[in-house]
Amino acid sequence: MSKLWGGRFAKNTDLAVEEFTSSISFDNRLYKQDIAGSIAHAKMLAKCKVIADEEAQQIIAGLLSIQADIEAGTFSFDIALEDIHMNIEKRLTERIGPVGGKLHTARSRNDQVALDTHLYLKQEIVTIGQMLHDLEEAMLAKAEKHSDVIMPGYTHLQRAQPILFAHHMLAYLFMLVRDFGRLQGVWERTDMMPLGAGALAGTTFPIDRQFVAQELKFGAVYDNSIDAVSDRDYILEFLSFASILMMHLSRLSEEIILWSSAEFSFVELDDAHCTGSSIMPQKKNPDVAELVRGKTGRIYGHLMALLTVAKGLPLAYNKDLQEDKEGLFDTIDTVKFSLSVYASLLEGMKLNAPRMLDAVRQDFSNATDMADYLVKKGLPFRQAHEVVGKSVLYCLEQSKKLTELSLAEFQSFSALFDTDILEAIKPEVCVNARNSYGGTSPQQVRQAIERGRGILAAQQSTIDTCRQTKI
Repeated sequence: MSKLWGGRFAKNTDLAVEEFTSSISFDNRLYKQDIAGSIAHAKMLAKCKVIADEEAQQIIAGLLSIQADIEAGTFSFDIALEDIHMNIEKRLTERIGPVGGKLHTARSRNDQVALDTHLYLKQEIVTIGQMLHDLEEAMLAKAEKHSDVIMPGYTHLQRAQPILFAHHMLAYLFMLVRDFGRLQGVWERTDMMPLGAGALAGTTFPIDRQFVAQELKFGAVYDNSIDAVSDRDYILEFLSFASILMMHLSRLSEEIILWSSAEFSFVELDDAHCTGSSIMPQKKNPDVAELVRGKTGRIYGHLMALLTVAKGLPLAYNKDLQEDKEGLFDTIDTVKFSLSVYASLLEGMKLNAPRMLDAVRQDFSNATDMADYLVKKGLPFRQAHEVVGKSVLYCLEQSKKLTELSLAEFQSFSALFDTDILEAIKPEVCVNARNSYGGTSPQQVRQAIERGRGILAAQQSTIDTCRQTKI
């Protein structure tokens, strides 16, 4: 088959090279964006008198018929035509004749592919933003529903201080809030229109790039034609956002996997989100959480791959940049899958509140409150720390808990202890006492939930606004 760019060549492309350089197997998903961009470009060419109005109408009608064929599954993609752009342009010329060849006036595949990718990522950012928001809603609802459940808080995976389960869940909520903020930044850099940059230097035709931007609902136009065709920062930013988001989900996955084990027994996952063993009948495996944890490394790989691709590229466009799409598409698909299953996983997760509280009562996580008690009696904190440390050592030797010590035993370590010490180190009192801003007390958690509701309402407004700019 003769290539649309084949005039300079005297020899056909090697079949192995055709397969190696072709991207149609994965960039065919850009067909809608490619056609939308071409329609806007045709309208602009007619507006600027580069082509006749009648020619633009022919082109637009031809493009819409091709889109209908693709969506009906009757369009055959040809690897010899390399990519989605050439496949559509070739079919357009076959369908409407030589006027189809005028569509590529004042543009290059370099700015065309950049446009398609911008349009596609904008669309997916809105979808992912909504899914992320829905997961945040599920987290907030879970925190509110179980706002009185006490559990051990951990450092170094060792029980540290008693906290509310809601406080722990809100920690993840506010991680995702930051992720949403990062996604907003990605949107800002993706909402830039590169078409009109040509191959790298602009065009000799009197085009109107702002008109095309308005047609395609872009908020900005690239200021430099070289930057427009070579920029992949917005994709790298998206991959970075996705990597951090998946890291957060992976951390939560690790905790859910631990919590659902017999050793913890803090939660039970719904049967719908688990699988069994082919040999051990008793097993209930947290596969969803494990898969999200596992797929996180895959997303990291896509980020590192594109960073490596881009690090040594001279300006402007290089074929290396074709490597931006498979990793991007897989990241989008993986993030969407992870977000979709996670919201329902949290909704179906049951808490074992008595087991969580019992875990707190069986440890020494009230030791800090015991030290604080002495500080409030006037003892310097470092001395109070030493007193409580010796008390804990004594309890370990005597197989006791702090709450099981007698007043005489307490006073053997410090005369400052009084009858109110046992009340001061109850788990409920320890939690209630942490009433500083952002702390785990019920009052602070209620306020955090209200702040979360306000943040999520603002997020939904942002999503709705961005949705209006999708093509």
